Amino acid sequence: MKTISKPEIREQSWTKAIATPAQEFPSTPLKIIAGTLPPGLRGALYRNGPARLTRGENRVGHWFDGDGAILGVHFTGRDSRALYRYVQTAGYQAEEAEGRLQFGGYGTLPPGPIWKRFGKGMKNPANTSVIALPDKLLALWEGGHPHGLDLETLETFGLDNLGGLAPNWGYSAHPKRDPQTGEIYNFGVSPGKNAQLHVYRSNNQGQIQQQAAFDLEGMPLIHDFVMAGPYLIFVIPPVRMSALPVLLHLKSFSDSLTWHPELGTQILVIDRSSLELVSRGEAEPWYQWHFGNGAVNGSGEISLDVVRYQDFQTNQYLKEFATLETETAAKGTLCRVRVNPQTVQVMETETMIDRHCEFPTVDFREVGQEWRYTYLSLHREGVELGKEPVGAIGRFDYQTGHLTEAPIPENCYPSEPIYAPDGDRAEQGWVLTVVYDANQHQSQVWIFDGDRLEEEPQCRLGLPGVIPLGFHGTWNAGK
Repeated sequence: MKTISKPEIREQSWTKAIATPAQEFPSTPLKIIAGTLPPGLRGALYRNGPARLTRGENRVGHWFDGDGAILGVHFTGRDSRALYRYVQTAGYQAEEAEGRLQFGGYGTLPPGPIWKRFGKGMKNPANTSVIALPDKLLALWEGGHPHGLDLETLETFGLDNLGGLAPNWGYSAHPKRDPQTGEIYNFGVSPGKNAQLHVYRSNNQGQIQQQAAFDLEGMPLIHDFVMAGPYLIFVIPPVRMSALPVLLHLKSFSDSLTWHPELGTQILVIDRSSLELVSRGEAEPWYQWHFGNGAVNGSGEISLDVVRYQDFQTNQYLKEFATLETETAAKGTLCRVRVNPQTVQVMETETMIDRHCEFPTVDFREVGQEWRYTYLSLHREGVELGKEPVGAIGRFDYQTGHLTEAPIPENCYPSEPIYAPDGDRAEQGWVLTVVYDANQHQSQVWIFDGDRLEEEPQCRLGLPGVIPLGFHGTWNAGK
C-alpha cells in the first residue's frame, strides 16, 4: 500500500470536499460516532453553501457562483436526523435540464462568444445564508430576492418578495433579528452609476413593513452591516465596480471591482426606528466581509467587532478557491472598533486576534446588545496562509481577552460555528459545526459544550454524504 506523506495530504485534502458536485440525501436518522446527544438540544441547524461548482467540463469562475444547497439537521433531544437538498432556483433547473452552464454570476461570465452573452442574466444561486421564519426558511443571496423553502422537507417554494421587494432590489445574506421583538432588518443594493442602498424593516414573519433608500457614491460592494442598539451601521469599503465592462459582458462583476484606498471607508449610521440617516462620515481604508456584533456602550459610543482586511486581496483568494488551487494570502483579523454615532469619528480600532479568522458569530439572543463571546473560524496554526481554508474554530472572550480553541484534528475543516442555547438550561449552550473530515472523506456534525470548547466534542454525528465547504447557517429553536 502506498504511504502518502503529510504534506501531500495537507495540500490535497480540502479540495476533495468541493471537487465534484454534492449529492442530495433524504431525511435520514444520524448515527452517533462518539459521545451523547445533549437532551436540551432541541431545534434545527440549517446551513447553506455552494454545492455544485461544475457542469460537465466547465467550472464556475468564483466560489460565490456555485449552486446553493441546504443542510437541515433536526434535533429532538433524544435523536437527530438530517437532509440535504439543492435550492431549486430557475437557473439550477435550466442548467440541470441542459447539463451545462448557461448563466453568468458574480465571478463568472455567461458561456460562449460575446454576441451570445447578451440577454443572459446573472443567476441567483441562493447559496450564501439562511434565515428561519415561522412558516418557511429563506435561502439568501444578496444580488436578488430570497427563495422560500419548507422548514421540514426543504422543498423550494420559489422566489419571495416578502411583500415589498421591487424586482431589481436585492436582499442581503446577513439580516439582523431583534432578539426582543423578532423584527428583522436587512438591506439590498440597486446597481447604477451611483447605486442606491435600500434598508428594510420587517415584522417577525419576514414581511417588509418599512423601507428607505440612500444614495451611494459609485457602485460599491456591501456584504454585511451592524445592528447596535438603536442604530444600523453600514461600513462601505473603498471597492468600486466599473459598470461598462459588466454591461458589455466583457468582465464579470468580480473582475470589474477595483480597490481605491484613496476613497477611504465610508460609514453610514441610520436610526433603526425611523430608518433616517443619523450621520455619514469617512475613516481610513479597509475591507471586510463580516461583522460579529455591535452594541452601544455606557458612553453612547458604538462598539462593533469586524474581521478586517488591509485590502481586497481576499476576493482573489475566493476566486482561486473555485479552481482548487489557492495561493493568495489574505489575512483578516478580528478587530473591535469604537465609533461616535453623531460624528462618525472612529475613536479606536483595537486588534483582538492577530491571526487570520473569519465568520464571526454570537449568541442570537445578544444581537445588537452588549456581548461577551464571539465565536469564529480560525486559520490553523502552522499552515501557510493562502494554501488552505480556515481549519479551526474558537471563542474570543472580550472580558478576559482569552481565545479558546477547539481541538480539531489535521485535515478536518469545520464550518462557521453556530451557538445553540440549551432548551432546558438558559445558561447552557452548545457550539455546532459541520466538519469535513478529509481523512475519511466524510462530513459530520460536531457538538461542543459552549463553556468547554477546548475539550473534545460532546457528540459527533455522521452525515450520509459529503457537505461541501460553505458559508453561513442558523439555529432555529422552533416553537
